[in-house]
Amino acid sequence: MYVLGIETSCDETGVAIYHSKKGLINHVLHSQIDMHSEYGGVVPELASRDHIRKLVPLIKQTLNESHLLQSDINAIAYTAGPGLMGALLVGAATAQSLAWTWQIPSIAVHHMEGHLLAPMLEDNAPTFPFIALLISGGHTLLVKVEGIGKYELLGQSLDDAAGEAFDKTAKMLDLEYPGGPKLSALATQGQALIKFPRPMTDRPGLDFSFSGLKTFALNTINASEKTNQDKADIAASFQEAVADTLTIKCKRAIQQTGLKKLVVAGGVSANHQIRFCLSEMAKKEQIEIYFPRPEFCTDNGAMIAYAGCQRLLYGSQQGLEIYARPRWPMSELN
Repeated sequence: MYVLGIETSCDETGVAIYHSKKGLINHVLHSQIDMHSEYGGVVPELASRDHIRKLVPLIKQTLNESHLLQSDINAIAYTAGPGLMGALLVGAATAQSLAWTWQIPSIAVHHMEGHLLAPMLEDNAPTFPFIALLISGGHTLLVKVEGIGKYELLGQSLDDAAGEAFDKTAKMLDLEYPGGPKLSALATQGQALIKFPRPMTDRPGLDFSFSGLKTFALNTINASEKTNQDKADIAASFQEAVADTLTIKCKRAIQQTGLKKLVVAGGVSANHQIRFCLSEMAKKEQIEIYFPRPEFCTDNGAMIAYAGCQRLLYGSQQGLEIYARPRWPMSELN
């Protein structure tokens, strides 16, 4: 079964084709970073318009590069949420229109489920059950995964997610958009000399809170002389605090559940310091750890095609309604 995957939740237009037996056939991605950098962040209206311009040409490109015809496609999967409403509607309307025209089933995919399953696209894919740490721009989640749709939420961010804290701290340091990767690059030029707090690690539980860490960063920046070295040291100290906090919570989740596999996915999972800290913890705890390749950490169509294919194989599909949910708790998945 060939599944066409469409991702338009925010500022990247992703299209991919996944086959239920052959695996990933092809994927293409258009990023809007250059367009939004002028404004210092994502402008929802501009994002939606750019998805409209790019989506159909990318679908044609993906089919051509895969040497497939539209008649070869057996189903369509699209990101239905969470995300920017306008951007989601572009993908949903396009997917449902094609599904109706081509007379094939469609499936609405949860964006975070796509991230959670992204490591399944690798040759060394994890097997169920496992713990998943999902760290994207707007979400930080710890999930116990028993199988497709069998998710138990263990912990989540109560305020700012890790990715939001990265982006906001980067803005305080006068770094250009996208802030998270720029902060990580700056951190390589500094040393973690400043003792940042590790929020909510001194109490039981698996929830996260990064708002206070962001405030501590602001106060530290204001108290510094704001030299390039000061900024680099602050970036390194902030990054280490986030990585340590995530590592402490993951270790706690592993010890509480007894599971020996950890999956780390989402855009922030590409961060080298976070990968290093989690990998070192995995060695000490003697557990297996899995990361998607960097191109599958950020938003992409491949993860949506894969997640949609698995859902369709389990018998899930939807009607012709255009389904989009900008806020969609993962706890509502089944």
